[in-house]
Amino acid sequence: MHIPPFLVLTAIFSSLVVIQSEVAAKGFSVELIHRDSPLSPFYNSSLTSSEILRKNALHSMDRIKSFQSLIDQKAIQSVVIPNGGNYLMRLSFGTPPVDYFAIADTGSDLIWIQCVPCPQTQCYPQDSPLFDPQNSKTYRKLPCDAETCRALKDQTQCLNTNDCGYYYSYGDKSYTFGTLSTDTLSFDSSTGQKVAFPTSTFGCGHNNQGRFTIHGAGLVGLGGGPLSLVSQIGVQIDYRFSYCLVPWSAQSNYGKLNFGQEAIISQPGAVLTPLIRTESHPTFYYLSLEGVSIGDKIAQAASSQGNIVIDSGTTLTILEPNFYSRLEALVKEAIGAEPVQDPSGNFTLCYGASTNINVPDMVFHFSTGADLRLEPVNTFGPVDDDLLCMLIVPSKSTDPNSLSIFGNRAQINFLVEYDLQKNTVSFAPTDCTKQ
Repeated sequence: MHIPPFLVLTAIFSSLVVIQSEVAAKGFSVELIHRDSPLSPFYNSSLTSSEILRKNALHSMDRIKSFQSLIDQKAIQSVVIPNGGNYLMRLSFGTPPVDYFAIADTGSDLIWIQCVPCPQTQCYPQDSPLFDPQNSKTYRKLPCDAETCRALKDQTQCLNTNDCGYYYSYGDKSYTFGTLSTDTLSFDSSTGQKVAFPTSTFGCGHNNQGRFTIHGAGLVGLGGGPLSLVSQIGVQIDYRFSYCLVPWSAQSNYGKLNFGQEAIISQPGAVLTPLIRTESHPTFYYLSLEGVSIGDKIAQAASSQGNIVIDSGTTLTILEPNFYSRLEALVKEAIGAEPVQDPSGNFTLCYGASTNINVPDMVFHFSTGADLRLEPVNTFGPVDDDLLCMLIVPSKSTDPNSLSIFGNRAQINFLVEYDLQKNTVSFAPTDCTKQ
């Protein structure tokens, strides 16, 4: 399998310069907010934690279905399910800067936002004003012969104005259509200083339909493709980013999304595993999961090379069915109580909440000896008042080589660093509420 040279930033972005170069060189951090957190501006207090978990479970299954469909068809399209994106980041578009919330997602590439003009019948409802390019002094449309236009391959069309039109579809048939453009993107860093990246490429969406929600103005792709945020600002951040996801119920702390030197893991206890990249699906970050153990017993994966995608936009961890069955048997043996059925069928292994079970720690064994000990908060959760379920489920595919996903619930309270020059992912157990 050939790994593309991600660290080579093409001439597409050669003009990218950071205004606050000193701040960017030292690295910077932005807040990462779970959309269902009490700290989120979009928090819905009428939803219980179990209702939130069920909603996100459905999104997880939609998401892996779309991922698998993309891989099977070898299609050229993004597959993020917009409603499956769980974490929001604040960023600003234009000069002067206008603030928006957008979904941060490692499973997609394109940065895009809803833009004026956008007739009501063509744009989904949004609770903040649409971005108006005419109010930005630094906004530019990209012409059809621009290298960035060609980077989207068959997802672009030349408009009669000679502007680069794009059509970006998603696995659930949601889509965004508009003009590929450049403008200044800015971030409020944790130092209090704003970090700005001029001439960043993004989609100015004029026709956006599907399963988008009122709260997000667009998406920020953090995947491995050439138009993602981490690709565009790669030189300035040393091709390195990290995040620390807090528990959803955290009342007073946000998660963090770190770039550059701020992303480097320095505390003891970190483990490192190779990151696998493919030319056919450059967006995805693949890892090699060799097995999962409980105590001295282990469930082995049939094939481990690049068999699982690490993804911030999927809640559940989803495993190939036979691998899952081996793990489930170990969990049942360790718990010892009688399982009960989830009436909705979303979760495969559940127990009555009144059973007072002891959930065991699970150790995920990634290649090169990277062992991650997952605590009960990572692997089980209440899905009803009287139901506690494992947040690891089997995929629906019967293919023994089907895709698996290491979801965001499993990553809570880990500092996760992506080094895209060395092609590694590092994990360090961390109280993310104290970062």
